[in-house]
Amino acid sequence: MKESLGLRLTIIAVLTIVLLVPAFLIEDLIRERKDRRDNAADEISSKWGDDQTLIGPVLTIPFKETVTIEEKTETRIRYAHFLPEELNVNGAIYPETRYRGIFEAVIYESDIEMSGYFMTPDLTQFNVPKNNFLPDQAFITLGISDMKGISEFISLTVNKTTLEAEPGVESTGVVESGITFGPNGLDIYEAMDFEMKIDLNGSDFFYISPVGKETKMTLTSDWTNPSFNGDFLPVERSVTEDGFSASWKVLHLNRNFPQQFLHSNNGPSRSSFGVDLMMAIDTYQKTMRTAKYAIMFISLTFLTFFMIELLSQKVIHPIQYLLIGLALLVFYTLLLSLSEHISFDMSYLIASTGIISMISLYAASFLKNVKQTVVVFGILIILYIYLYILLQLQDFALLMGSISLFVVLGVLMYVTRNIDWFNTLKGTSLNRKIPK
Repeated sequence: MKESLGLRLTIIAVLTIVLLVPAFLIEDLIRERKDRRDNAADEISSKWGDDQTLIGPVLTIPFKETVTIEEKTETRIRYAHFLPEELNVNGAIYPETRYRGIFEAVIYESDIEMSGYFMTPDLTQFNVPKNNFLPDQAFITLGISDMKGISEFISLTVNKTTLEAEPGVESTGVVESGITFGPNGLDIYEAMDFEMKIDLNGSDFFYISPVGKETKMTLTSDWTNPSFNGDFLPVERSVTEDGFSASWKVLHLNRNFPQQFLHSNNGPSRSSFGVDLMMAIDTYQKTMRTAKYAIMFISLTFLTFFMIELLSQKVIHPIQYLLIGLALLVFYTLLLSLSEHISFDMSYLIASTGIISMISLYAASFLKNVKQTVVVFGILIILYIYLYILLQLQDFALLMGSISLFVVLGVLMYVTRNIDWFNTLKGTSLNRKIPK
């Protein structure tokens, strides 16, 4: 083995493949820690309030429907649903970070004001006899995805008449959970202006469904890392170091459900928009991205030592390669464990400094050459700086990676351009001229 450079190269390749096994195990460990973080966040949210989506308000008028089944005639109560002509939502979100052990989750309190109006319902548009409608049993429903988040009593003002909310929904044709107003105090034979104020707790995100013929929403918050998601993006948005503000405008022509319908329609529950309150830095996501480059780090580091063997006729034992490879993998566990307690950037600096120092000192012990040790030290620094830059440039990571690989391959070709590979790999000769 000492005489055959080709055999040593084969052993190095096998070691690289073998080291992929602990690299995959490290990725599993990162996923496991992320799952534990998510479970802790879910536990906090389950007690405070999950992500919230508001649907409504929806005006519902029951009607009688006669059906014949197996020669038996029976009367059922069905529902006609009417959506508001105009819906205005103004909200302020007050986020907070809560901890469960070392894990954190984003929760929020919100002050939401809703206003708008319903047109007088046109009952003739349906193929239902007018006498079958039950106008005295009409009610208004507001869908709330997680009822635990309601922190204050909710009242609805309709044409200056105040209606108190009752828990639950009379009809699940539009929403599955929420609150109901009426039927007392509702007059369906006139247009209805409405106003409502909601104090709602939640976590992660706040969405609404665009049930108005024209839906407008404005949200403000001191959260500096929002993500505007859902079926519609804001028409105006501003994100500064003091927080964000965003405004949406959605027409009924932009969505795929009508303003009035019979029985049920899940369109409003499947069409929503709003804001996600993202953590500024997801350390697990960044650590996982870092771990994806493990094979590249191992290959380039091994290549560096192999080139030192090739150009200096020194022999490095496979065990020494194995220890260096394991040291490279320890970097990821150090980064993961440190980033759970301190910032990711500081964790990266500490972990990379420790691994670079350890490998460089170990290389100095068997290379016994200051210049070669400096080369190893410099290449490791370049690799870890390069990886850190890739983590910051998400949109250009592929471009930077391709250019870097191109440069590495070009340098490798230049350094080895005069090597007689046939004799060198047999170990019989190093017929080469080392470039200055």
